[in-house]
Amino acid sequence: MKMPDRVFPHPWLSVSLLIGWLLLMNSVSFGNLIMAALLACLIPWLTHVFWPRSPHRLRFGQLLVFVCRVLSDILLANLQVARLILGPRRQLRPAFVHYPLQLQQDFSISVLASTISLTPGTVSADISPDRSTLLIHGLDVGDEQALIDHIRQRYEEPIREIFECSTP
Repeated sequence: MKMPDRVFPHPWLSVSLLIGWLLLMNSVSFGNLIMAALLACLIPWLTHVFWPRSPHRLRFGQLLVFVCRVLSDILLANLQVARLILGPRRQLRPAFVHYPLQLQQDFSISVLASTISLTPGTVSADISPDRSTLLIHGLDVGDEQALIDHIRQRYEEPIREIFECSTP
């Protein structure tokens, strides 16, 4: 097993695990703090080989704008999907779309695939072995190129600016 480069190979995961454990236990007792700290240290350290390499520096301002954009898109997509499903015209045009990736880093591709899957009406279904194409299923796809352009402009370009420009 390859040893991690740092004591905390994924510090944000460690912080999330610590907070998550304390919230699950609904107590900040000494025993729970020790158990949370132990889990927050051991789990990322033991599983570091399974995680894609994360960027060293993030552009937090752009990340905040991106998160707000995704949250608003999720809200709007929920309304659009509800209208499509519950509306009088149930003429859905489901389709699989091969999305050509411009991202290079596994971490960035994972963020893009997760973002697409979080947005109602679209799901990331598969990635090609050479990591150049993402297979996306859309609930109502009128124009494949319009969907590709929308994802590239709304999600892929900001992800590249936030993550890939900061990796060594």
